[in-house]
Amino acid sequence: MLVNTKARVGVFSIALGAYLPQFPSLRAEFESQYENFKASIPDTVDIVDGGMVTTKEQSVEAGRKFRCADVDLVFMQLLTYATSYNMLPAVKDLDVPVVLVNVQKIKALDYDNAGTAEWLGEAYACGAVGEMVADLERFGKRHAVITGVVEGGDPGVEKQIDEWCRAAQVRRRFRDTNLAQIGRPYPGMMDLYIDESNLYHRMQLYTKQFDWEKIWAIADDITDEVKIREKAEDILNTFDIEGGGTVEKIWEMAKYVVAFEQWVKDEQIGLVASHYDGYAKGQAGVVDSLLIPAFSMLIKQGTACAVEGDIKVAMAMSILKTIAGSGQLSEMYTIDFNDDICIIGHSGSGDYDISTERKPTMKIVDVFHGKTGGGYLTQFYPPVGRITYLAITQDMNGNFKFVVAAGDNEKGKILSNGDTNMRTRFACGAREFVNRWSECGPTHHFAAAIGDHIDVILKVAKIMNVPADIVVR
Repeated sequence: MLVNTKARVGVFSIALGAYLPQFPSLRAEFESQYENFKASIPDTVDIVDGGMVTTKEQSVEAGRKFRCADVDLVFMQLLTYATSYNMLPAVKDLDVPVVLVNVQKIKALDYDNAGTAEWLGEAYACGAVGEMVADLERFGKRHAVITGVVEGGDPGVEKQIDEWCRAAQVRRRFRDTNLAQIGRPYPGMMDLYIDESNLYHRMQLYTKQFDWEKIWAIADDITDEVKIREKAEDILNTFDIEGGGTVEKIWEMAKYVVAFEQWVKDEQIGLVASHYDGYAKGQAGVVDSLLIPAFSMLIKQGTACAVEGDIKVAMAMSILKTIAGSGQLSEMYTIDFNDDICIIGHSGSGDYDISTERKPTMKIVDVFHGKTGGGYLTQFYPPVGRITYLAITQDMNGNFKFVVAAGDNEKGKILSNGDTNMRTRFACGAREFVNRWSECGPTHHFAAAIGDHIDVILKVAKIMNVPADIVVR
């Protein structure tokens, strides 16, 4: 990504201190299990180590470490029974979910030979989980439980830990990057309007405002012809250009992509929402004509870019890009009642990583429908198979909500007007999907990603403390 972020995950384990002098073998056993658990966490996140906690004082120290690091999530390994005072001081002042890792070392005890030390040290899963959840509830903390076993490997546990780590990346990305708003939303699209202070308060995402005059001049100081040529070749490798493309033809575009990439790094931009509503003349017309492929090149590198000034869909695109590797702007296009499918897509910038069916295409049009000017359109071609859709909306009090659905992209005819299209079949049928989706009030834009990512989105929702409506899966 042009701006890299890495989630910070607090990790600690708990055990009852009273057991340790009674059964001296337990300390080494628990320390070994804790080290192995930390080693099982993906290296895509930074671990903030709270240690093995057996006293209230150790728990207080773990909590101090977690607060100082501003952790995005906490994993707590239950080594054996422990009272909840081992847990609460470490997490009571945090506003992130606590995931209780209730994973037993062995599948079953040797009942004929195992003693108390073996039971407490190797096969005590489930005894303390209810106590922990009861007190997390009373303290108003978000929580989840993962139960499983180490012996023989447990893919289900590995999957849950990986999903939580990917979900935590969203919180860190929103906290550590900025959203660039260029211009304002498309006039009259009131479902897109947003209060940036409320956005910062609830989603921890800060908005930087940019005027178009500054954007038109962004490439004025770009003079490195080697970099421009390399970027032009990158663009040619990314797109099939209608009528053929050459470095010379897209030189100005490449120059602006180089400038935008530097701008993203300098301003720590993770998301962009832009809309130009002026008269595209002179340099304004040049930039306006090439923004779609230029911003597509940013999306390819991890910076979500949404058209029509839609901040909420920029967030949805960023979430899917972060957790799934692809994030494509979409909206409802039409219903094919003959085939009972929805055709879903959008004009404008798109994500190279969703276009696995074929290389994205670029064409020049005289008119951007509903907007001033004309220029380059890009079309992307998602593969046949599972597709996840995510919308972000708000209620009358400014609270955010996720709206989620999954369907299957099918082969068949699509529009050939230069816009990305997907033929999506939903388990509930096309008309029922449109009814259910629309009743959730999702706004008319949403994001798409290859694969089924609903479980990870629900974890993102819990981390961000946002409700989620699942329309169909």
